[in-house]
Amino acid sequence: MLRKLRAIFTYEKIIVFGYFFIIAFGGFLLSLPIASKSGTWTSYLDSVFTATSATCVTGLVVVDTFSHWTVFGQIVIIVLIQIGGLGFMTIISLFAMFLKRNIGLHERKLLMQSAGSMKIGGIVRLIRRILFGTAIIEGTGAILLATRFCPQMGFGEGIYNAVFHSVSAFCNAGFDIMGKYGPFSSLTTYQDDAVVNLTISGLIVIGGIGFVVWNDVITCKLQFKKYQLHSKIVLVTTFFLITVGAVLFFFFEYHHSFEALNTYEKVLASVFQSISPRTAGFNTVDMASLSESGHLLTMILMFIGGSPGSTAGGIKTTTFVILLMGSVASARHFTHINIFKRRMDESIVKEASALASLYIILIMISTLAICVIQPFEMKDAMFEVISAIGTVGLTAGITTSLGTASKIIIMLLMFTGRVGGLTLALVLAEKKVNVIINRPIEKVLIG
Repeated sequence: MLRKLRAIFTYEKIIVFGYFFIIAFGGFLLSLPIASKSGTWTSYLDSVFTATSATCVTGLVVVDTFSHWTVFGQIVIIVLIQIGGLGFMTIISLFAMFLKRNIGLHERKLLMQSAGSMKIGGIVRLIRRILFGTAIIEGTGAILLATRFCPQMGFGEGIYNAVFHSVSAFCNAGFDIMGKYGPFSSLTTYQDDAVVNLTISGLIVIGGIGFVVWNDVITCKLQFKKYQLHSKIVLVTTFFLITVGAVLFFFFEYHHSFEALNTYEKVLASVFQSISPRTAGFNTVDMASLSESGHLLTMILMFIGGSPGSTAGGIKTTTFVILLMGSVASARHFTHINIFKRRMDESIVKEASALASLYIILIMISTLAICVIQPFEMKDAMFEVISAIGTVGLTAGITTSLGTASKIIIMLLMFTGRVGGLTLALVLAEKKVNVIINRPIEKVLIG
């Protein structure tokens, strides 16, 4: 009986249905009167939307987190963020370790899938490192933020705010409780504060590079040559995207959203805006005031996202690099893609192409659907859609105006972005026995 159940519920299905259950239960808790400051029931659709956004570490909200939710509601949100950021299987393994329960082969395979590891050996050790590392990093981030928040808010409120924002930033969630300074204001009141900006940015980057990269850095220290190919690609690409993004934002927004800032604040804002779209959702400047080029750059960064096996979303940095190098190899008529003196497996190239194609198709269809349902500008609708599927949380200002159908579309996109497009496709696809038939070859014109 157990074997039959395991055959039906594949690893992908367990992960997908696990997230679905967490979202449904989180939505129920948020709908309770105890969760809202008005003391009344919150619409279940709005509650589930918030729970989906938290569990999928996105940050898109239809109500201001500080103004609408009580401390109970905010704690539910931050717990959902932590579960979504680490992966619910990692949380389950924490309880198993606490109860000193042996973790079997089936659970190890689930952990491997959830943590984004490429091998089952040492997966429990990796999970321990993830849990311990998360506690250390989030704790350090909270201490640094507390040095700024406590003098302004008082000790108790400052510590609470520091912990909330540290967890939210590390998990790349983008939720904030800065509504006291203005609804949906995010971190705009701290645009000139280097400690807050750099701490949040650091947490986002560390959370977004992936647990496998952590393990490599801990094991091999600073010996870059000994890193796995995956880690090399992630670190180099992350540095490249942050640097190039910051330079472009500085020039694009110099006379637009950064115009009222001095040079120091412009540099700080440029770095923050380069990091946050991949895929945290915090902002220190008004997103609606970005230039057209700034909007486009933000959408590109949101689409790329973070790295596999991390708290971030998007198509991932490795997918971006494989597609880019594949295009170069094709243009130069190379038969293989070589990166850091290693040849890429052809199946990985096909998976990268399939994932990017799936995301582009979903973005196009969803943008079209939302524009048909509601009279939004295409630019704003696409920005919202990419933010949702990339689990970013940045908005051009239309989230609170979304109707029921549009909210459902955005929720499905956030869910897809968190569990992974290919994972969801495998769950929904019907299992068929593939009969290998070699068809006749014929060429078509390309380009």
